[in-house]
Amino acid sequence: MTLDQLHLLFFKNYDEASLTFSSGINCFIGDNGSGKTNLLDAIHYLALTKSAFASADAQSIKQGADFFVVKGKFASALEGHPETIQVSLRSGQKKIITHNKQPYDRLADHIGRYPAVLISPYDTDLIRQGSEERRRYFDSLQSQLDHDFLELLIQYNSLLRQRNATLKQGSGSHGFDTLYLQALDDQLAPLGESLSELRFAFLTEFLPVFQRHYEQLAEGREQVVVEYKSHLPGQNFRHLLLANERRDLALQRSTTGPHRDDFVFLMDGLPVKSFASQGQQKSFVIALKLAQFELLASRPVLTGTSIAKPLLLLDDIFDRLDDKRIARLLQLVADHTFGQVFLTDTNLQRTDQALANIEGDIRRFHVQAGMVNLI
Repeated sequence: MTLDQLHLLFFKNYDEASLTFSSGINCFIGDNGSGKTNLLDAIHYLALTKSAFASADAQSIKQGADFFVVKGKFASALEGHPETIQVSLRSGQKKIITHNKQPYDRLADHIGRYPAVLISPYDTDLIRQGSEERRRYFDSLQSQLDHDFLELLIQYNSLLRQRNATLKQGSGSHGFDTLYLQALDDQLAPLGESLSELRFAFLTEFLPVFQRHYEQLAEGREQVVVEYKSHLPGQNFRHLLLANERRDLALQRSTTGPHRDDFVFLMDGLPVKSFASQGQQKSFVIALKLAQFELLASRPVLTGTSIAKPLLLLDDIFDRLDDKRIARLLQLVADHTFGQVFLTDTNLQRTDQALANIEGDIRRFHVQAGMVNLI
């Protein structure tokens, strides 16, 4: 699977742009703030229906415009015909995703069809930020691999929103609908238990792949672990919800369940956030992303689809990573571990030197103030 063409209209700092890509390596070269990362984010939209950086889709509309369009044409080696994906949003309206001009009934139906992995300077937020960031990362990865998990997650979150709304109503003057809350708990409990079980099972598969990549990056100096901390092992979730009902009502939110769990990052038994150096933290998150890539590339992500290497998006790695970690990534590129690659840099000469020993089609684009031209 490759992304052959990209067209933007009023997306972030772009009025309009059209690019045709190499099936190998594509380099976006330009000064900071020119719009290089925005091109990677547009590709992220095509793959995962959302921005990798903005918390709200409306933030991706160019200032002064009232809509944006991101359109991409993908080629599949097995399917033999191009597929066009378009993401569009008009201010105040619902985001629309189309596949060959046909809108999806649900955005979830798109997840997993066009896998992508982003390695970015912001990845260490997975370590520094709270549990929500880590849950979102692992849930997104698992959702691309397992649509049953995605469906379960959607159902759980929908019921959780209803439960929280009921808890908020309970603090008002109209009283508290105990029977409705109990009915929600009866539905929520089995979903939460299944969600927790699937996360544990996935981590069993993910962990050895991640540890192998970390060992290769860090030359085996430290022992790293990812632990899933859940409220539910050995517990009846329905009983936990009942036991916490009074506290939940007082706080107007559900305080226990898979939505409160965490993935804990450890190095030699100690928290990575507190005890690992900056270099070790960078190796940790790169190993996470390489493991993510390997799992996505190893099997069909949707029933009936072919195995396809994810698109690899590398944002400012030459500026932010040391020579050893860059060398490891470039060795994987040279070994054809990855498929189509998109990378950003501020320095064309540095990029050319880094890629000098890599065979294949390399295409370079100059990005300046929201304008893109082939070099």
